[in-house]
Amino acid sequence: MYGLLKELLPLKPSISGREQGIRDLIKEKMAPLCDTVEVDAMGNLICLKKGKGAAPRRVLLAAHMDEIGFIVNFIEDSGFLRVAPIGGIDYTAAVGSLVVFENGTKGVLVSESDRKSGEAPKAEKCYVDIGAKNRREAQRRLKIGDCCALCPTLTRLMGDRITGRPLDDRIGCAVMLDIARRLRAPDDDIYYVFSVQEEVGCRGAKPAAFGIAPDIALIFDVTATGDTVGAAPMAVKLGGGAAVKIKDRSVICDATLVSELLAVAKAEKITAQCEILTFGGTDTSAVQMTGLGCRAGAISIPCRYIHTGVEMLSLSDAKAAADLAIRYLGGALK
Repeated sequence: MYGLLKELLPLKPSISGREQGIRDLIKEKMAPLCDTVEVDAMGNLICLKKGKGAAPRRVLLAAHMDEIGFIVNFIEDSGFLRVAPIGGIDYTAAVGSLVVFENGTKGVLVSESDRKSGEAPKAEKCYVDIGAKNRREAQRRLKIGDCCALCPTLTRLMGDRITGRPLDDRIGCAVMLDIARRLRAPDDDIYYVFSVQEEVGCRGAKPAAFGIAPDIALIFDVTATGDTVGAAPMAVKLGGGAAVKIKDRSVICDATLVSELLAVAKAEKITAQCEILTFGGTDTSAVQMTGLGCRAGAISIPCRYIHTGVEMLSLSDAKAAADLAIRYLGGALK
């Protein structure tokens, strides 16, 4: 899993609506593992592995490719770039960070706010300094509409824990790639959907699900934890295994599917925990309500400090998520 992340993280930014870089790499890796690989009108990557069973179900597995970031909306005479957020930005965590644009230009995200005042950074008070002397010099490198994100990083910590960005949701993509590699002869038709624009309203998963009309769906994304200082009480922690989602603010998962996943985890001795998130949402809700709807659930990867430059997770939790999906779908663990 760590090897996959080392390939998936250090790419040019793949901000919502600009996912081509990560999509091209995943497409290359999925092509030999599936029967068909295509990109839909929204930009979702949809890969089908046909089932060998007598009456295959249509199973949708999904993880999103996009990440949060910024878009240039004005260039000042000084050469500073005013940027608007794409996705949910924690400016307190982001200010003072190095950012990179799609063409490789780097800069720093800065706030006008006086740190001594104690005022929290606000979107309209932040700008990117690329070191340009004036507007003309800045415009030689960048233009209105160009996008940037915090520079990607990946660092091993103690044990099997890692930190970096954008683990949301490159870890979900890595889990799906691992499942595709290990689940070689499924009974069901497996549609691997690597979705776009999740961070701005779960937009890509909806048309993908409409086209597939799945019988059942499993979504792979990160979830918050309750094991940090000052965290809201939550029965999810790093190292506790795959988090089987029961609900979040946007979805109540299919109760039978939740029970089935937990039963498989217990029978196969796969570490798992129950997730009830009192905020947030993922592609699960978009898929569940598309068309005539489907039985939808999610297997989440616990993650600390989501939407910062130091997202943290346990590799064993990611492996447990892949193992649980494989066993649930009838595959053998390798």
